[in-house]
Amino acid sequence: MNFEFTEDQIMIRDTAREFAQGEVAPSSVERDLNGTFPAEIVKKLGELGFLGMMVSPEYGGAGLDTISYVLAMIEVSKADASVGVIMSVNNSLVCFGLEKHGSDYIKEKYLIPLAKGEKLGAFALSEPEAGSDATKQKTTAFKEDGYYVLNGIKNWITNGQSADYVLVMATTDKEKAHHGISTIVVEKGTPGFGYGKKEDKLGIRSSDTSSLTFDSCRVPVANLVWEEGKGFNFAMNTLNGGRIGIAAQAIGIAEASLEAALKYSKERKAFGQTISNFQGIQFKLADMAVKVDAAKLLTLKAAALKDAGKKYYKEAAMAKLYSSKIAVECALEAIQIHGGYGYVREYLVERYLRDAKITEIYEGTNEIQRIVISRALLDEK
Repeated sequence: MNFEFTEDQIMIRDTAREFAQGEVAPSSVERDLNGTFPAEIVKKLGELGFLGMMVSPEYGGAGLDTISYVLAMIEVSKADASVGVIMSVNNSLVCFGLEKHGSDYIKEKYLIPLAKGEKLGAFALSEPEAGSDATKQKTTAFKEDGYYVLNGIKNWITNGQSADYVLVMATTDKEKAHHGISTIVVEKGTPGFGYGKKEDKLGIRSSDTSSLTFDSCRVPVANLVWEEGKGFNFAMNTLNGGRIGIAAQAIGIAEASLEAALKYSKERKAFGQTISNFQGIQFKLADMAVKVDAAKLLTLKAAALKDAGKKYYKEAAMAKLYSSKIAVECALEAIQIHGGYGYVREYLVERYLRDAKITEIYEGTNEIQRIVISRALLDEK
């Protein structure tokens, strides 16, 4: 196994790092306080090619591998996990699925502007009664005169009010249960498509999370992705890749926590010396470093398998499970090392903890990841 990155991968990582520290980090505190969506930053991300990283140049993307995407996600999320999740959704959940399963019409009309960063996408699966059990879709879509007519509500949608295009999972045949779920692209501004309130969240506060409403919303049948009845498969396949993105987001938070703790331990003095000289602090830092590296290796393994065209759903679940867990743990330890200062907004570590927690919940809770992993293990021969 080759643990060295290529020149292109290093260039992508360094470009992302420079952008994240120069453009994203300076305004992160203000955006977190006010819950302000980073519209200008997202525009610049698109101009740099970071919103369609893995999409073929044929469809306006950068044509990069998943490892490059992971490296860029880590750097952006280290500066601000809110920007990281915006980037992750557009890359992993929207562009990936449309390129793999979209018709030529959908690729031309929707994928190209999404991959170029001219438009932003959202992925609408969760509902008030369909979270971890995504088979219980209450949103419906029936055909009428060349249109699908959508009715229902979607919850917890990242990029919800800011997205130009939304991939909506809706039931097109109730008799077939989850085999009757389909994926339909809905454009912002379509009559009957509306929004609930923007959620006031614990963390990732400058990302836009809201509910979506559909009231006799008419969408052309040409906006069907893949085939009728393939929506559940589409969602599950897409989420496998999405978990790699969320793992990278979590690693970014964990790395930021470690770096903040290291810096503070070398500056803070107690009992006549810097606290970095105390073994209790050194052990905390050592454990954090081990966790970050282990999470990186798990995530890069999943990315490498995906790039090689091999099965990666178990490895993606492992990466997401472990990376999100250690993001919370590292943020907690960073706060502990900062002492009372870690509990106030003046230092960034309290935000890292708030941002880290959601990585254990969205794109499949960690309990769901354990189900995915255990089933894969039991199915192996």
